[in-house]
Amino acid sequence: MDVREATTDDVEGIRTVARRSWEADYPTILSRESIGEGLEEWYAPERLRFDAGSDDALLLIAADGEAVAGFAHAVIDESEDVGTLLRLYVDPDHRERGLGTRLLDEVRERLDEYGCSRLEAMVLEGNEPGNAFYRSYGFERDRVGATTIDGDPHDEVVYALTW
Repeated sequence: MDVREATTDDVEGIRTVARRSWEADYPTILSRESIGEGLEEWYAPERLRFDAGSDDALLLIAADGEAVAGFAHAVIDESEDVGTLLRLYVDPDHRERGLGTRLLDEVRERLDEYGCSRLEAMVLEGNEPGNAFYRSYGFERDRVGATTIDGDPHDEVVYALTW
């Protein structure tokens, strides 16, 4: 499995991983309609294509041949030496193989090259596998914020890792 920067050719694969992950991780948190609307808002093809070519965003994929098996999407605030991991998902069929850790390691390494010394990651409070993943990596719970999906507010835990 290779970890590399995403290209515009990877957009549909990223969207597929996001959809399969949301359906697996959020069935008790989000309605089917909210999942669909949230995916269209957060993973719109034009937004992903823009971020795949942006200097202020980092969009990485774990590729199983040509297929996207997982991805990490981060943004960089160089003025504050902080990276923000917006999303990290591994397709449910590829979990428990260390792909999430490999993606996160690569994000951290690249942020370090940009001069960042802190990484924040957000996950819905009800997503226990996601919360457990960040805690196991060494992130500490920093605060609880709010996000909106399909017009509905949801609590979102913000984790922080400093090096």
